[in-house]
Amino acid sequence: MALNQPIESFRYIGPAYLKKLQRLKIKTLKDLFFHFPHRYNDFSNLKNISDVKIGEEVTIEGEIKEIDTRKSFRKRLFITDALIQDKTGTLKVIWFNQPYLEDTLKPGTIASLAGKIKSAPDGMLLSSPIYEKMKENDELKHTRGLVPVYPETEGLSSRWLRFIIYPLLKKNINEFKEFLPGEILEEKKIPEIKKAIFDIHFPKTKKAADNAKKRFSFEELFLIQLIFQRQKRKLSHKKAPILRPKKEYIEEFKKQLSFEFTSDQKKVLREILNDLQKHSPMSRLLEGEVGSGKTIVAALSCFVAIKNNHQATIMAPTEILAEQHFKEISKILGKINIKIAILTSEKCSILQENKIKEIKPIELIQKNKNGEIDMLIGTHSLIQKRVKFKNLGLVVVDEQHRFGVEQRAKLLTNGEQKTVPHFLSMTATPIPRTLALAFYSDLSISQIKELPRGRKKIITKIIPPLKKKEVYKFLEKEVKEGKRAFVICPLIEESEKLEITAAKKEFERLKEKIFPKLKLGLLHGKMKAKEKEKAMKEFKNGKTEVLVATPVVEVGIDVPKATVMIIEGADRFGLSQLYQFRGRVGRGKDQSYCYLFTDSAAKTTKQRLKAIENAKDAFELSEKDLKIRGPGDFIGKRQSGIPDLTMASLTNLSLIKDARKETEKILSKDSQLRNYPLLKEKLLEFKKEVFFE
Repeated sequence: MALNQPIESFRYIGPAYLKKLQRLKIKTLKDLFFHFPHRYNDFSNLKNISDVKIGEEVTIEGEIKEIDTRKSFRKRLFITDALIQDKTGTLKVIWFNQPYLEDTLKPGTIASLAGKIKSAPDGMLLSSPIYEKMKENDELKHTRGLVPVYPETEGLSSRWLRFIIYPLLKKNINEFKEFLPGEILEEKKIPEIKKAIFDIHFPKTKKAADNAKKRFSFEELFLIQLIFQRQKRKLSHKKAPILRPKKEYIEEFKKQLSFEFTSDQKKVLREILNDLQKHSPMSRLLEGEVGSGKTIVAALSCFVAIKNNHQATIMAPTEILAEQHFKEISKILGKINIKIAILTSEKCSILQENKIKEIKPIELIQKNKNGEIDMLIGTHSLIQKRVKFKNLGLVVVDEQHRFGVEQRAKLLTNGEQKTVPHFLSMTATPIPRTLALAFYSDLSISQIKELPRGRKKIITKIIPPLKKKEVYKFLEKEVKEGKRAFVICPLIEESEKLEITAAKKEFERLKEKIFPKLKLGLLHGKMKAKEKEKAMKEFKNGKTEVLVATPVVEVGIDVPKATVMIIEGADRFGLSQLYQFRGRVGRGKDQSYCYLFTDSAAKTTKQRLKAIENAKDAFELSEKDLKIRGPGDFIGKRQSGIPDLTMASLTNLSLIKDARKETEKILSKDSQLRNYPLLKEKLLEFKKEVFFE
């Protein structure tokens, strides 16, 4: 297909432009066509010169009568003055710092100019208009009607993109094949793909542009829903083991705890244990605030599976979180002779007779395959081909939005057993309703909103630059009283390497200039598992008093003595992420504090950070974050291939419901999509392109 051809194989795209296009993630012709405008300039107000008024945005067509460029030494810029004439009069035109226009728009050139009419000492003038030469039978792309304005990069303007996209789109429009069923196009009154792709770039009317946007938003939501609903249907036809939660199992587990379950924990346990007794596989998402006790709920669910002679597994996104689950669950289940093991890229240990021993990966994998391991905890390592289970009854995936659908599916179809395991997913980032419907529609949802008894509300304050010193003094005072503190370095989206460099610099600055008397440690994502483990161990036992870290601490770090959290560049993080960071303190009985450092005086920054100061819980905050920041913060936009247009539509509840309804209709008639070969083909391509693999 021409659409998959490398962009450099087309005319006008040499090495210099290729680099710039790659900055915009444009590598193929298809990428170029799906680089959608983010707005349109309305140049549909075509007027005669005699009819123009001051303050109007207009398009004028006429002949350039005069043009001259002079240099203003006072302001150090080039000023180009011109006169344009049509059949009704002449109008003065002015441009700044575009001296080349004197050669481009020579006297006698017939041109179309679009811009704003301003007042001048001697009447009116057209200020800094967009220009276009007019040739016979030539369609105007830059100065007539609705003109697309694209996301740009240095040296790559919307004008150049229009110049390149228009002829390529005209030539290759027939490469687009309609894959949406005709009945959907008709019922939803959305344009077919050829019209939509042309109208999103070069619409004749605002309605045409809106319809094209609606089509592409609906299309991707529909494909997302298809992926999840097909997965759900596929699982619903399979049988899961019946895992009975006998009263004596629950009592045996509870005896190992030094606390009582909260009412929310009891409620979600009833929901989970009820699902485990069914022959259809459980698919449930457990949402709960940081520190709300999700891990204990998961541990009891795993214990029930084990007591029913089945294995259980917990998969976590990071080594730190996997390690923490292993230690926390080992403390509880190790006493009652449950065999627990951990398998990550750098750690392989087993708990036997309440003692942790290192073991070779090959030996652990064999033991697991033979059914000698009751519970296996790990990272992506668990979905290696060689990791097999003898009798897997329950899969728990923590922070599930960090794993693709296919990765989860691999765990659910592991081994040669005839049944599929039950599936429990956990997240500490509560999912707003619209996103839950779009991305988690294959899962039932349980929520823990209540925090364990005795926890105090964390005091949160926004700190401007002038008040930083006061916070540093307070931190020092807390540490001298035996407490611990975190300093989170700002997020640098462009590069993890830069982020780590910034963290190292901040670590040195704090160590040498701010806290020379305190013991500081450093933690970042590129450290080896053993280095991270050492940094965490030293922080927990007090060898390190202040931990300087990159956003790697977002999940999985539990230090009850940590009472102070400083977040540098707080305005760069989403509210949900800030909430996650804040949850790293306040895990003991002491009063804890979270300080949001920001240099930004922007009103929106203040509004966002105030939201975290005032929010009652993470559930309320997640809805606010969706409105303020958009969905990228929840589903990991940096890891996904989802376009901005679809990102924006993820807040549109009625469109999501529409997409879901149409998905269910299609699948109820044809679950294998045999009658929709182009849709099936598109679905495979979409799964690879976006973040599901």
